[in-house]
Amino acid sequence: MKKNVLIIGAGGVAHVAAHKAAMHNDVLGDICIASRTVAKCEAIIDSVQRKGHLKDASKKLYARALDALDIPATVKLIRETNSGIVINLGNAFVNMSVLEACLETGAAYIDTAIHEDPDKVCENPPWYANYEWQRKDRCAAKGLTAILGAGFDPGVVNAYCALAVKRYFDRIDTIDILDVNAGSHGKYFATNFDPEINFREFIKVWTWIDRQWQEYPTHSVKRVYDFPVVGPCPIYLNGHDELHSLSQNIDANSIRFWMGFGDHYINVFTVLRTLGLLSHLPVTLSTGQEVVPLKVIKALLPDPQTLAPGYTGNTCIGNFVKGWKDGKPREVFIYQVSDHKKCYEEVESQGISYTAGVPPVAAAMLIAQGPWDVQRMVNVEELDPEPFIALLDQIGLPTEVREIEPGSAASFNGTVRALEQELAESTATVTVSAANPMIALRKPSATPPPAV
Repeated sequence: MKKNVLIIGAGGVAHVAAHKAAMHNDVLGDICIASRTVAKCEAIIDSVQRKGHLKDASKKLYARALDALDIPATVKLIRETNSGIVINLGNAFVNMSVLEACLETGAAYIDTAIHEDPDKVCENPPWYANYEWQRKDRCAAKGLTAILGAGFDPGVVNAYCALAVKRYFDRIDTIDILDVNAGSHGKYFATNFDPEINFREFIKVWTWIDRQWQEYPTHSVKRVYDFPVVGPCPIYLNGHDELHSLSQNIDANSIRFWMGFGDHYINVFTVLRTLGLLSHLPVTLSTGQEVVPLKVIKALLPDPQTLAPGYTGNTCIGNFVKGWKDGKPREVFIYQVSDHKKCYEEVESQGISYTAGVPPVAAAMLIAQGPWDVQRMVNVEELDPEPFIALLDQIGLPTEVREIEPGSAASFNGTVRALEQELAESTATVTVSAANPMIALRKPSATPPPAV
């Protein structure tokens, strides 16, 4: 039985994970939070203590400084802390370094996002084959448990795919993963997690259609779907981590990912990208100094963790699955709804970080207790989904399942038509005011203003 957890990272997701790990430290043991900035780790510990979430006071909760790109330093910290499980919640650039440290020490490895090379964006799919999967044989040879993409998406949505296969369908045609945040943080513009990683996702769209990879321009394919709790929301076809493993591990004709974006977000993003301000490549100023535009934008935007206190509204993330059961067509929406305000009241975090931070702790608990200590590298859909989903139900992310009448108004049509037609219907309309930019955030009034 593996004990003691090292959480690497001190952002919003690590904040949630630390709270949840502390609430279940009778299973997980001591908890160390490590990051380059120790003060951020200590702030998380203060939050855990303020909320009284350390279940077993005899277990340690403490902070250490760590540059996770430094493999020897990470190896040393794993051994010094006697950590049996490492939850890697640093940025996506450190994944391979942390995994190498786990391979050397034997500590189980969990992450929530695919590895990225800082100098490469949206590489050719499947992305996992470029980095993580190249280490599968070494993990198996050492008996190392490495669970990839154990956040929400990727993570829980992968488990929903496995659940659909196990319980609801004999044969699957399409899976559409739908992710919307219908909350409001009150800022003119902000991203809900690391802006640098957020914007790098939207350079191009790789999607899995008719059992092959297809590429589309960003924000070129739009739908509006009436979600449970949050209501009608615009969503756009997008590339995303989980498609790259699901395309290999789940037998379905098409697997697509859709993310919600309001018109205001689309407008600001498009302006930034068109001006070149989202480039990850350095530019030289007239002074001779080199800067990376994307890093400048990241420095100017609000820290996602600061959004939490005033966040209102809900998120809804789930899988719309179509296929056949007992020879009859079937449609099922498997989903989860979280409330930003309730997340803050519980762990002093906004809902996006909450949905990403709870699942890796559930995965760690299943490793500690045995069911997911599989001694090889896996993506979440390769594991039994039922203990994971049952545990999430208990610790803060309850799953709902909705049967949908095939072809009804509640159905979702993710079939991508001719690009020309899609582009014509994917426009965003924004009302702006130079004198008061916040007008762009207001929902248009149903009643037109009086004539002057």
